[in-house]
Amino acid sequence: MYRFSNTVIGFLNLFTLLASIPIIGGGLWMAKSSTTCETFLQTPLLVIGFVVLVISLAGFIGACFHVAWALWVYLVVMLFIIAALMSFTVFGFVVTSQGGGAQVSGRVYKEYRLEDYSPWLKSRIQDPRYWMTIRSCILGSKACEKIATWTPLDYLEKDMSPIQSGCCKPPTSCNYNMATTVAQDQDCYKWNNAPNMLCYECDSCKAGVLEDVRRDWHKLSVLNIVMLVFLIGIYSIGCCAFQNTKRAETDYPYGQNRMSKVKPRWDYYWWRWWHDKREQLY
Repeated sequence: MYRFSNTVIGFLNLFTLLASIPIIGGGLWMAKSSTTCETFLQTPLLVIGFVVLVISLAGFIGACFHVAWALWVYLVVMLFIIAALMSFTVFGFVVTSQGGGAQVSGRVYKEYRLEDYSPWLKSRIQDPRYWMTIRSCILGSKACEKIATWTPLDYLEKDMSPIQSGCCKPPTSCNYNMATTVAQDQDCYKWNNAPNMLCYECDSCKAGVLEDVRRDWHKLSVLNIVMLVFLIGIYSIGCCAFQNTKRAETDYPYGQNRMSKVKPRWDYYWWRWWHDKREQLY
């Protein structure tokens, strides 16, 4: 099993090194795209791709060519990535713990309220610049066109995505009878029949986006936990590979006794002289 850990780390980092190339390519392709949503995702993809590329290269060189400093850099950065991923996962669970929507009586779909979500998510979605980006994404996805031809019976029997429920129709409680004097939800007054307006400025639309984020973040958190277990396993193997590399640099093969001769204590010769004299007397 001598230096088995080096071989494993070498192959794993070669795999991740090759995997980082399409990640970087995808980020560069999105950078040239005119679609707002894709441009919004390009920075995280490029950062992830380059980090994976550099770290995998350091781990591969350190494990296969017994370069101790490269493995040391690899282990330090891996420890940072594990800590960051763990913090990100905990943060994701905290900010997405609220929400979920409310069932509408007589309907299959749910409706969503902005006040049901965490303050951090609400402040993020209410930022005008951020919301303009998301609004452009929703328009580009043509989510509302898919239900534009629904009949009243379809609204009773069919389900909707959170974005369709919040952005493509007014709240179910709205009453557009001109004779009514009952106070209504503010979103009822923001509704517009124009295809490029609809309820895109409603709080229910923002809540629908946050519900999509909440569901996706929960899925991502499960993936993060799997990745954490995987990375901790790789880190443990990397520590063994680092020890093997250090032994290789000092020219001591694994398992050899590395102890040098021990210098006798100060009282050794005196004790030996006294013992020999006593033997002579007796």
